[in-house]
Amino acid sequence: MNEAPIIDIKNLKKGFGEQQVLNGVSLQLFNGENLVVLGKSGSGKSVLIKCIVRLLMPDEGIITVLGEDMSKLKNNRLHHLRQKIGFLFQSGALYDSMTVKQNLEFPLRRIMKHLSEKEINEKIHRALENVGLSHTLNKMPSQLSGGMRKRISLARTIVVDPSIMLYDEPTTGLDPVTSNEISTLINDVQKKYKTSSVIITHDMECVRATANRVVMLHNGEVYKQGTLADFETSNDELINEFFK
Repeated sequence: MNEAPIIDIKNLKKGFGEQQVLNGVSLQLFNGENLVVLGKSGSGKSVLIKCIVRLLMPDEGIITVLGEDMSKLKNNRLHHLRQKIGFLFQSGALYDSMTVKQNLEFPLRRIMKHLSEKEINEKIHRALENVGLSHTLNKMPSQLSGGMRKRISLARTIVVDPSIMLYDEPTTGLDPVTSNEISTLINDVQKKYKTSSVIITHDMECVRATANRVVMLHNGEVYKQGTLADFETSNDELINEFFK
């Protein structure tokens, strides 16, 4: 690809005490693609995306997001850039004391302060419609199933029109049918919101459903990257543990 990457990571290193989690990871995310980062538990997948949004500071390396060096951004500029990045946490992280509507209103009122009440309501309805849950507007998170909470979390993330989506194990803990629904939604969001996405997962059905390109981490390093077909036709034993 010739265009500049949306995210460009070079020689990323991150450790905790004596444990080296990422050891020189380099990868790129390009405009409009779903990049799946695959690896066993403990391979550094979640640490990687937390470094991308600077929830964790790298020990070494450069992370450029939308042309900006994340390590050099002051708080105001960092906050502004983070507003363009949607982060779907593994837990969903909904506010239990708020209704679905209030959960979606919260980021809108903080980030898009110029919007009228009518515009806020329109964006909330569109986001809920896009995840198939318009009828949950006044429900509390405790009244929703695990899959519905995950979809509401996705709606809250997309309601502010992010350019980039980061998904941390989006199908973990869900039954196969609901997992497939979430994978379909990830693709829908890519098309409707023109997002570029990094998807952290070890769910092979999610990989097959969403990946435009795959990066596999092993022992804190990029072991292989390529298309889904590159992985599925590989004779490498380590890769075949996933792609059986």
